Formats: sequence, structure tokens, C-alpha cells
Amino acid sequence: MQIEAKRAEAEEKRKLLQEETRQHQARAQYQDQLARKRYDDQLAQQQRMNEENLRRQEESVAKQEAMRKATIEHEMDLRHKNEMKRVEAEMKAKAKADRENRDLILEQIRLKAEQNRITVLESIKTAGSVVGSGAQAMLNDWNKVLTAAGGLTLLALGVYSAKGGTTVAARYIESRLGKPSLVRETSRFSLLEAVKHPIETVKKLKQPEQDALSGVVLAPKLEERLRDVAIATKNTKQNKGMYRNILMHGPPGTGKTMFAKKLAKHSGMDYAILTGGDIAPMGKEGVTAVHKVFDWANSSGKGLLLFVDEADAFLRKRSSENISEDLRATLNAFLYRTGEQSNKFMLVLASNTPEQFDWAVNDRLDEMVEFQLPGLEERERLIRMYFQKFVLEPAAEGKRRLKVDNFDYSAICSKIAHMTEGMSGREIAKLGVAWQAAAYASSDGILTEKMVLDKVEDHVRQHRQKVEWQSEQERKESKSIYHSEKEDSYIPVVPKSIEGSTVEIKDTLNETGSVEKKPSEGKKESESPTIKDKSS
Repeated sequence: MQIEAKRAEAEEKRKLLQEETRQHQARAQYQDQLARKRYDDQLAQQQRMNEENLRRQEESVAKQEAMRKATIEHEMDLRHKNEMKRVEAEMKAKAKADRENRDLILEQIRLKAEQNRITVLESIKTAGSVVGSGAQAMLNDWNKVLTAAGGLTLLALGVYSAKGGTTVAARYIESRLGKPSLVRETSRFSLLEAVKHPIETVKKLKQPEQDALSGVVLAPKLEERLRDVAIATKNTKQNKGMYRNILMHGPPGTGKTMFAKKLAKHSGMDYAILTGGDIAPMGKEGVTAVHKVFDWANSSGKGLLLFVDEADAFLRKRSSENISEDLRATLNAFLYRTGEQSNKFMLVLASNTPEQFDWAVNDRLDEMVEFQLPGLEERERLIRMYFQKFVLEPAAEGKRRLKVDNFDYSAICSKIAHMTEGMSGREIAKLGVAWQAAAYASSDGILTEKMVLDKVEDHVRQHRQKVEWQSEQERKESKSIYHSEKEDSYIPVVPKSIEGSTVEIKDTLNETGSVEKKPSEGKKESESPTIKDKSS
């Protein structure tokens, strides 16, 4: 029992101690809360006092600023009033002085005018007497009269001779060293161009002789024919023979201008490029401009290849109602200057519609060369060349932000050649630029196979749209003039998907002469997209 009583007593003590501890902790927490509250109240009161002091300071500064501004305005007002009073007093004093001195001022004016009149009269009398005495003395002596007349005659002759000689010298210098305004581009040396671009001029002078067909991808038959033209032109230049005039006709972007430049460099001649569209709007000045061009061409020491692009713009039939009198006169001037063969210049005309030429223009042509759209083999060569130029070479340099993903370049080029049926060499070159731009626009700068095919499909769609924009008459002329021996009338390939399968639809002529649409092998006719008929 005692043990139980002690245990109960110990338990009571323990509970009492726990309660005291809890009460002590509660009192400590309460005291801490009171201390924190007092501190917060002190901080709030201090902040209120600071804000009140700041407000009072701002009010004081504002009052001081207002007082200073009012003081300045008052000073400026007083200064202005004093200035106005001073000016008014000066004006009144000046007016009073003028009224008092009016008679004196008028007398001074009269005296000055009288002196000026006397001076002028005396000058006239003196000049008249001197001229009269000189004229009388000269008329009395006929030797002096003859000497004066001869001197005046020689002076007039010298003035007009100098004027005419300057004009002739300027024309000579212009024909030898200048460049006519119609010439858009030339490789001929010009003193003015040498001064403007000395480095480029030195590079042109040091350029080695080039192959006429380097970098130009053409059909084998056309390439063989153009090589014969290049060899004949080079031998004509070396033997100082008469140059032949050539017409290059075909769709745009098939290499006519490029071949003309390389033909001139291969033959050791200079070249000059004109545009027929520049001559048509010149009006009455067109005749003079044409004569200047041919005078400049005849002054060439190396021989000049005169390339006229879009020649049909001003060499149209004179019987046409759409040709103006000024353009007719320009055409006559052109015919006059090209009536005979020349050993100074070679005329090369380029046109997309040669059937519009005047008959006299056709009579002056020695050879006609047709540039056709590239066939399958030519397209593949072009694609490989531009893929190498715009993609692989920049990627190999390592200086540009361009990389190429790992895919079969050869296979993709062959595939693209089938997809780009009907596209010209210029359009294929733009494909190469588009691939390069796509790589530059990507986040990592890597050109993938999908990006290549996407750009091809996009350009094929654009080409198809351009073909659809052609008028019916343009399509007839295009089919009748530029019909390829290898490929019938074409409609661009319409890509079906990015992954590789494409659908080719061509217009073919059946036995009755009507147009049939036939899908390529391996594709169902129902899968072919609907497109418009491009046949005439």
C-alpha cells in the first residue's frame, strides 16, 4: 500500500511539473507575442512619422518652387515692361528728331541726286567723245578698218571651230572609251569603268580563254551544233573573216544568254548585251541610240559579240498595226546598219517568239539555233551541278551555317530529274538556291532529304501555276515552236506525297488527234489529281 501511495504521489508530482512547464511555456509565448506586437507597433509608428516628414518636406519644396517661379515671372514681367517703355521712348525721340531735321534731310537728298546726275552726264559725254574720236580715226584709216574686220572674222572662226572640234572629239572619245546607254552589260574595256572598278577590270583582262560550253548543260545534238558555231566563230576571229549573225530562240531560261557570253570569251571577243525592251520606249531617240551602239561596236579592236535579248520587242513586223512610227524608224535604222556582213561585230539575237520578226530581220540571219527545254538526262546533269554548287560545296567549306544530312544524293538527284519535267535550266538553278535557303532557315542548319523534296514539290506547283497562267495563244505558240523531240507536250509532275511517290500526268495524242491524259505506270488513274488540259 505504501508503494502504491508513493507511486501515486510521484505521478501527481510529475503531472504537476508538466502543468507548470506548460503554463510557463504559455506565459513565455504570450510575452513573446506581446513583444512582437509592441515592435510591430513601433515600426508602424516610425513609418507613419517618416511618411509624414516626407510629405511635409515635399510640401515645403513645392511651396519654395512655386515662390521661386512666381518671383521669376514677376522679374520677367518687370523687365518686359521696362524694355517696352525704353523702345517707346527711343521711337518717340527718333520721330521728334526726324520732324525737326526734315528740311535738312530733304536738302541732302536733293544735293546727292544732283551730283549723281551730273556724274552720269559727264560719263556719257566722255564715253561718246572717246568712241566718236576712235571711230572717226579708224574710218579715216582703211588699214585699221580691214585689220578690225579680219580680227573679228578670225575670232568668230576660232570660236565656232573650237565648238565643232570639241563636239567631234567628244563623239570620238565616247565611241572609243565610253559605253552607249543601251548597253546593259559588256566585257569591253572602258576607261570610266576602269576608274570606277579597277580590280574587276584587271580580273577581266587576266581571264583565260574558256570553253564555250563549260557550265552549259544542253542536249547532245544542240551541244554539238553550238560547239561547231563556237569553233567557226573563233576561226573567223583569228582569220579576220566576216562574222555570221545568229538567232537563238527557245523558251526562257534555257541558256541563250549564258552561251552568248561564253562564246565571246571562247572566241577572244568582247560581248555587249542589249535588251529590246529598252529600245521600244525610247521613241524618237531610238534611232540615234541604235546608231551609237553600232558606231561603238565598229570601233572594237578585238571584235564584238552584240547580243540582243528580247529582240522581238522592237524587231516586229512593220506591217503590224501595233508598231509606232518611231519604232518603225528604229527598226529601219537597225536594218540599215545590219544590211551587210561585218568583220567588226557579230550579231546574236535571242527571242521567245521569233515568228514576230520582220521578214527583213530574218533575211539578215545566217543561222538559227533552237534551245529546247532540258530532257531527262540534261535535267539530271543540271540538278547534280546545282546541288554540288549550292549545297555540297558550301557545306564542305565549313565556313557557312550549312550541313547536309546523310542520304543518297545520287538517287535523290535522279528522282528529282523525273519530278521536274518541263522545267527550264533557270528554274532548276532556282531550286539549288531554294535548297540552300531552306538549310539556312532551319534551326540546326542541316539540309534533310525531306526538305529537298518539299522544295522540289513547291517549285513544281509554282511551275504548274505559271503554265496555267499562260493564255491559250501562248500555249499554242509554245507547242508549235518549242516542241521537243524527246518529250511530248508536257504538264509538270504533280507530287503526291513527300515520302517519294509522285504521279506524272502527260497529254498524249491518240490516233484521232484528240488529247488523252495517261497516268504513269504503277499508279491508278483514280489517284491522279485533276489538272487542266495544256494542249492546244
